[in-house]
Amino acid sequence: MPLTRLFTLAAAAVLVVAACTSSAAGPAQTGGGTTSAAGVTVGAASSPSFGTVLVGPNGRTLYTHPGDSATASTCTGACATAWPPLTTPSQPTAATGVSGGLGTLTRADGTTQVTYRGMPLYYWEGDTKAGDVTGNGVEGFLVATVGGAAPAPSAVPAAPTPSSNGGYNY
Repeated sequence: MPLTRLFTLAAAAVLVVAACTSSAAGPAQTGGGTTSAAGVTVGAASSPSFGTVLVGPNGRTLYTHPGDSATASTCTGACATAWPPLTTPSQPTAATGVSGGLGTLTRADGTTQVTYRGMPLYYWEGDTKAGDVTGNGVEGFLVATVGGAAPAPSAVPAAPTPSSNGGYNY
């Protein structure tokens, strides 16, 4: 009997640990936001191709889209999957090297997206690490620089128009 009791106690301990850890972390944040009440910090990094670029809390490059405005993001649905918005639970802060211009807007889904100089900020799913800038010109998105948006590459087709589902034609 002592062996059965030992197995029962061990099984109970495993269940308690599993129950305590399975939901404690909560859902992953879209767009690299933080899980604390503090707003995200937008930083600056040097890029050989673009000068000083804006980066999110994870160090990845941020982008803007000329089809957006200071009050609305037109990137939803599949577009927002490819271009995750930088979201924040409160007012964002600027790290050293980022000169003013940070703000927020409320997206159609109710989340708060960070803006810079009136333009919503996004990550590009094709950038996998800090320093990547592979999204410049893709679907009209441009690297966000401290001076504004990077120049569009000359060989990039015109920006797509929003589809009937509110996102870009993905």
